[in-house]
Amino acid sequence: MKTLGVLGGMSWESTQHLYSLINRGVAARLGGLHSAQLVLHSVDFAPIAAMQSAGDWAKAAAVLGAAGAGLKRAGAEALLIATNTMHLVATEVERAAGLPVLHIVDATAEALRAAGMRRAGLLATRFTMEQGFYRDRMRGRFGIEVVTPDEAGRAEVHRLIYEELCRGRFEPASRERLRGQVAALAERGAQAVILGCTELGLLLPAGSEAALPLFDSTDLQARAAVDWMLG
Repeated sequence: MKTLGVLGGMSWESTQHLYSLINRGVAARLGGLHSAQLVLHSVDFAPIAAMQSAGDWAKAAAVLGAAGAGLKRAGAEALLIATNTMHLVATEVERAAGLPVLHIVDATAEALRAAGMRRAGLLATRFTMEQGFYRDRMRGRFGIEVVTPDEAGRAEVHRLIYEELCRGRFEPASRERLRGQVAALAERGAQAVILGCTELGLLLPAGSEAALPLFDSTDLQARAAVDWMLG
C-alpha cells in the first residue's frame, strides 16, 4: 500500500468524513483489520478562510505547500487536498511540496463521463463556482460543461456551507433549499449535479431524492484515493 498525505481541516467536518471513507474503502478491498496508510496535516481553518475571503490565494498556497512538504518528509508519496476550493492552488501546492496532487476535479469528471453526462450543475463555495479552475479543467480535459446557480443561488449555497455545514449544523430546511438549487440547475439544462464542496454530501448524500442525479465529489475523491493507494 502506498502512503497518502492528506491536507485537511478545511473544514474538519468533511475531513473526518473523508478519512472514514478512505479507511472503509481500503478495508472493503483488503478485508480483515486493514486500514489506510495515511499521514494527515489538519490546518486551522479560520486563517485559511480569511485568506480566501481576502483573495490572498498566494498566502494560502504557501501554507498548504509547506504542510504538503512536511507530509512528504513524513513519508507521503502523493497528496489529497481535502477541500474542493483549495484545488484552486493545487499546482502551487504540488510545486512546493514536491508531490503530485490526486485532483478532485479529475475523479469527479471521470465519474460523470463514465455515466454519459456532458453538462453538469455545480454546487460549491462561491470561490469554486465563480473561479475558473473547476469549470476550465472539466471542459478542457474532459469535455464536460459546467453550469452554476444564479447570483442569489450562489450566495445561498455559499452561506449554507460556511455558516452551517462547516460548523456542524445540518438543518432539514437547508436540505430542502439545496434540493431547490438542484431543481433550478435542471431547468438550466444540467444532466446531473456535482456536490462540489466536501461538506455538501453530508447534508444531501448522493442517491438522495432530488431532481437530478447527484455526484458527491468527496466520495469520488475517496474512491480515487483508494485506487491509487492499492494500485
